[in-house]
Amino acid sequence: MTDIKSMTRQEITEAMQSMGEPAFRGKQVFTWLHKGARSFEEMSNLSKSLRQKLAADYFVTSPQVARKQVSAQDGTVKYLWELGDGNCVETVLMRYHHGNTVCVSSQVGCRMGCAFCASTVGGKVRDLRPSEILDQVLFTQLDSGLPISNIVLMGIGEPMDNLDNVLRFLELVNHPDGLNIGMRHISLSTCGVLPGIRRLGDLGLQLTLSVSLHAPDSETRSKIMPVNRAYDVEDLFQECRRYFEKTGRRISFEYAMIDGVNDHDWQADLIAKKVKGMPAHVNLIPLNDVRESPLKPSRRIAAFQKRLESHGLTATVRRSLGGDIDASCGQLRRRAMEERKGEGL
Repeated sequence: MTDIKSMTRQEITEAMQSMGEPAFRGKQVFTWLHKGARSFEEMSNLSKSLRQKLAADYFVTSPQVARKQVSAQDGTVKYLWELGDGNCVETVLMRYHHGNTVCVSSQVGCRMGCAFCASTVGGKVRDLRPSEILDQVLFTQLDSGLPISNIVLMGIGEPMDNLDNVLRFLELVNHPDGLNIGMRHISLSTCGVLPGIRRLGDLGLQLTLSVSLHAPDSETRSKIMPVNRAYDVEDLFQECRRYFEKTGRRISFEYAMIDGVNDHDWQADLIAKKVKGMPAHVNLIPLNDVRESPLKPSRRIAAFQKRLESHGLTATVRRSLGGDIDASCGQLRRRAMEERKGEGL
């Protein structure tokens, strides 16, 4: 059977026509799917016979809420969605003055192995299909009752490691007959998979590229980010410069502040040197404690920010949201996995 929600509107239209149906049925089905219909039976403006035909050849994804946590501090909501095969992924809904942002996962688990991230504990299980990424936006909006205006692909997984499905998701979520969320309201994060950055730059999409930098020197970065051994940070800076030249879009560099590891003044100076002449935003992130990691939050965030700003760089400190609900990436899924293991499931 075929995952119909991962199909474009044009592909659904062609499938309807191959069944002898008029072309407008494609728009009807597409619209139902992007309104959150969980089955073909809900598509009331389709004939019963067509609904039966569709159910025989296609399936509709619809995740279930395995867990939901709401922060008493700031209203951040964290979902653990159970997928059709029993695997779980996390989605976080964050409320800002400029609108509601949803942070979605692109894979079940992650194989990148970053030392400070809970998502990579246990490795990668599988890629998410376009529909399963879309469902996180769609059903978070439906469950919360809050309109989603912004998307960040910064949840579990490395988007560039699942780029074909991520690009299909972007096409779906951007479609005017669907959720119609504009590319300029979408951020895609990568730990530095250079072929993916190059491909994204060639496409010229007007989204925001966020690069998880976390260290500007190869020695430090290789210790905390294994991806640096495959794609060195020197090459990463060059590829980022090429990306800017192709797209004209400013790059955001994510930087988790780790005590005694990447928070030295000379590293701030090196960042400034490497991005000179290229519009860039450095987003300093207070490190979340991960039980399996010996790395601790930096005590020099303000000093590091001031050092960057002394070079004329735009540097901000990410506001911590959902600190009382395991809102950092991978924590809730990891806890659920541990509990299932303890129960012998």
